[in-house]
Amino acid sequence: MEYPGAMDLARMANEEVVVIGARLPAHAPLVGVSLHALGRELDPDWDFIVGAITRKVESDDSEEVTIVPRQDEILREGDLLRVICKSRALHDVTNRLGIARDVPRRALLLGGGRTAEMIAESLLYRGVDVAIIEKRHERALELSENLARALIYEGDVTDVEMLEEADVARQDLVIALTGEDDANVLACLYAKSVSAQSKRTSGNGEDGIETIAVVHRLKLLDLLETNQVDTALSPRTATANSVLRFVRGDVGSVAAVETFLHGDVEILEFAVSDESPCVGRSIEDMELTKGALVGAIVRDGKAQIARGHSTFRANDHVIAIAKPESVEKLTTLFV
Repeated sequence: MEYPGAMDLARMANEEVVVIGARLPAHAPLVGVSLHALGRELDPDWDFIVGAITRKVESDDSEEVTIVPRQDEILREGDLLRVICKSRALHDVTNRLGIARDVPRRALLLGGGRTAEMIAESLLYRGVDVAIIEKRHERALELSENLARALIYEGDVTDVEMLEEADVARQDLVIALTGEDDANVLACLYAKSVSAQSKRTSGNGEDGIETIAVVHRLKLLDLLETNQVDTALSPRTATANSVLRFVRGDVGSVAAVETFLHGDVEILEFAVSDESPCVGRSIEDMELTKGALVGAIVRDGKAQIARGHSTFRANDHVIAIAKPESVEKLTTLFV
């Protein structure tokens, strides 16, 4: 919500490092840029690095492949990038990705559960005008009492008349987070449709509505992206990340794991101890596989983008990205 246009965003190492995922639109400044040329521009003190590219297979547009890129790659329209960056560089990165937008002024939440209430509180704190549609009478009353500055509607999120009454076409952000996948998807698709129609009619050239759908059935992901639902979130991913932290090794050394709904990569945060095999070694001296990349090192609370000459010390936090088949070997270098 803080960065409309991003498909996902993970904050690592006490929020000193951010991993952001986004598809490159045609107008993005990074389209057509080679990673080699980008590296020359960023030298000597890089603020970000492209950690992974997910792109369509040329022989079959219905399939995608994810790579951990090297310098000879040229970025293309439609590429899904995972960028590892310093927190201070996030504004620059979103501009380069072509997804920088204003913070939403109006938001409509579809479903009034506890998660919706917490999101509403956060948005209201930021000065956003918030409306919520909740079909349960008692819960709608409770929300009215708890969120005095929000507008609460009692109704079904798939009811077109209800959505129109809530002025869905004029919203900047719509988040569908009922427990029903079908309702979430349909409501977001309708919001996209009426928003586009409204802007064509009015001649308004502003950015269209941003939609976020919570889904439990991961097979719906392709449908969502094909129909331009901007972001999909899944409770299953959050659960998987918690489990993977334990699976990947010593919990004290593997500080965090992030996986994503799109793109076949994992982000790992390693806490380097005195006994870690990487201590005193540089990245170029380590046998990293082609499917893994060390993206950032946080030392004494300060982030630096990792380069070949970067060395590791005890108490460092290391942010790395890897294809699933490369995770085990990567982990042995730090744990």
